[in-house]
Amino acid sequence: MAAPSLAADTRDTKNLPFLYRHYPREELLGALRRMHLIRKFEEGAEESYMRGLIHGTMHLSIGQEASAVGICLPLTREDQITSTHRGHGHCIAKGAEVKRMFAEFFGKTTGYCGGRGGSMHIADVSTGNLGANGIVGGGIPIAVGAALTAKRLKTGKVVVSFFGDGANNEGAFHEALNMAAVWKLPVVFVCENNKYGMSTSTERSTAVPNIADRAAAYAMPGVIVDGNDLSAVAQASHEAVERARRGEGPSLIECKTYRYRGHSKSDRNRYRTKDEIDEWMANRDPIERYEAELSAFGIATAEELEAVREAVRAEIAAGIDFAKESPAPVVADLADYVYTEQN
Repeated sequence: MAAPSLAADTRDTKNLPFLYRHYPREELLGALRRMHLIRKFEEGAEESYMRGLIHGTMHLSIGQEASAVGICLPLTREDQITSTHRGHGHCIAKGAEVKRMFAEFFGKTTGYCGGRGGSMHIADVSTGNLGANGIVGGGIPIAVGAALTAKRLKTGKVVVSFFGDGANNEGAFHEALNMAAVWKLPVVFVCENNKYGMSTSTERSTAVPNIADRAAAYAMPGVIVDGNDLSAVAQASHEAVERARRGEGPSLIECKTYRYRGHSKSDRNRYRTKDEIDEWMANRDPIERYEAELSAFGIATAEELEAVREAVRAEIAAGIDFAKESPAPVVADLADYVYTEQN
């Protein structure tokens, strides 16, 4: 028997986790679709790289899907984000089209940045994505600037700044949090703590046990969540976003998560054990956990879950074909979108 349609969604949700009390079935399945889309996009990008279709490097977030999707759930299209070098999931969670992302990876003119940005520099202002950033912590002050604009112009927008654990030891992190707190800006700082800044563990690089502990120094809430639990991430994001909309200022959310792949394609993964990686994959996978909840709470059948996966596989295949068939830039257009036109 199929799960009830959205129109007939009469689930008793009062004893369920936050996500299932605040979002209808259609949006719950939409969140699953985006999580699968992120993972399959990155697996498709990885395969394309191995086949020589993509050059350079890339930083994959496989294993961190719940963080990106959960944080973006309460955001509107008009709200904005800044991203990181490991930002594909953020782009997709905020509404990017995978076909244009693949085209960007392939260096084609139909990519989000005309093929000039590649993996680390995808931006889509139309969906509020102010851009990924190859500089560690580089997006944090940009988010504060965007939040200042939102406050001064009274647009009602909230800005989310994603960054990794390595960025919390950058000066820009501390300067940005202080300024945002002083001016009570509508910005949410989201640290995706996957335990390693490149090959250095947070235990070796950061003086405090939790990065969220640093929020106290800037008089803002510091929240620690299981970054692989979609409901926990969504609840923390919802509360921080609503606080920002009320004019009460910024929050810092630390999502404890894990990346299955190395730091980049050149990472030989010698700083962590196979047992550690396998344990996270086997017992803490965010997609498997979410699918298990959807089944346990009667929201989707096994057949419906497989239908989501199949639709995602088809979209990814079509996206790769789109990228392959798109035109490459020509030398005569080399300076387009790089330099401003001279009057």
